[in-house]
Amino acid sequence: MVNQQSKINHQKSTLLKNIGYLVTANADGIQTVENTSILIENGRIAAIGEGNADHIIDCCGKMVTAGFVDAHTHPVFFNKRDEEYAMRLGGASYEEIAAAGGGIVSCVEGVRKASKEELIEKVSSRIDRFISMGTTTVEAKSGYGLTTESELKSLEVIEAVNRSQPIDMVPTFMGGHAFPKEYSNNQDAYIDLICNDMIPAVAEQGIAVFNDVFCEKGYFTVEQSNRILEAGKKYELKPRLHADEFVDSNAAKLAGKVGAFSADHLMAVSENGIKALAENNIMATLLPGTTFFLGKSSYAPARKLIDAGVTVALATDFNPGSCHIQSMPFIMTLACMHLGMTIEEAYQSATYHGAEALGLADEIGSIEVGKKADFILWELDSLLDIPYYVSNHPIRAVFKNGKIAFGA
Repeated sequence: MVNQQSKINHQKSTLLKNIGYLVTANADGIQTVENTSILIENGRIAAIGEGNADHIIDCCGKMVTAGFVDAHTHPVFFNKRDEEYAMRLGGASYEEIAAAGGGIVSCVEGVRKASKEELIEKVSSRIDRFISMGTTTVEAKSGYGLTTESELKSLEVIEAVNRSQPIDMVPTFMGGHAFPKEYSNNQDAYIDLICNDMIPAVAEQGIAVFNDVFCEKGYFTVEQSNRILEAGKKYELKPRLHADEFVDSNAAKLAGKVGAFSADHLMAVSENGIKALAENNIMATLLPGTTFFLGKSSYAPARKLIDAGVTVALATDFNPGSCHIQSMPFIMTLACMHLGMTIEEAYQSATYHGAEALGLADEIGSIEVGKKADFILWELDSLLDIPYYVSNHPIRAVFKNGKIAFGA
């Protein structure tokens, strides 16, 4: 993984003054400060409410929040799957489309055939859109190549875009995304390939931080997922998994067993699964955009999870098929409308808890002295306005490492 500190361009100090409403969140909840300022030095927050600087930015009384941390995305793909969207509008389900040859495996040929340069161009343009919507850190998965060569290529694309873009990208290996067609009748051989070939090669490459598996009916069983995640742990790849998205597959229990950093989706998680997450202190990363985009009505039980003591993060699940959404503000709207979350909980989950889901809460996710200067200057006056504006993003500027990455 690229040394993120090297991306910070050392510069003279900057002061954001006349902030009408500074909103941040950490493990203790929401903190707000009115009529304040932020001093930035060498890409980090040097002081709040005081300081002199070489460069002054007047916030004109508007709100500043922490940059969004999107802890679950799939940005490395070549071809669109917009025809599947039309099929769903005609009544076909995600599962039916996959059974007919669509879904994840329909992206494989495009990624395998595309050059690294072609993929870099596409991923870079997607990252530009993330930044414009206030996202300053994304987790980014491979998983649309499903051969050792194409998975390594996908991770190289993530690293290259990470070096060229101001945003921070946290790479995840996801060879366990689906079974490619050539292994559809020999799943054990593909599991062997992941564990004995892909994972050692990924570890030697040294880019990926996490190892993710789609543990779900029709994809990887609990036993198969456990084998892949345990193999990754031997090579210091941190486990996380897609869990209980369509049915209760006992994936949440597996997350507790393997000590996953996060169990994601959880629309069909059981009471026992919630208990396992709580007892093992496993993060739950919820993806309401997927439920919305697929036209489903059964959203993840955020209220039950939170009340059980599970820490909840929010993310987009941006991908070519089941959720072509890149807006964390819109995800906040969905969380408030359909997950039973308060505005304050949704904001905390879209920033600080997202950083926790990536193991980066000491560096990002909140506006605190010593952390990276990642934040958003809004054309808004209060936190309520973020989900209230739904699809509009009144953002004046996005700061990454203390420099303007979007806006003016």
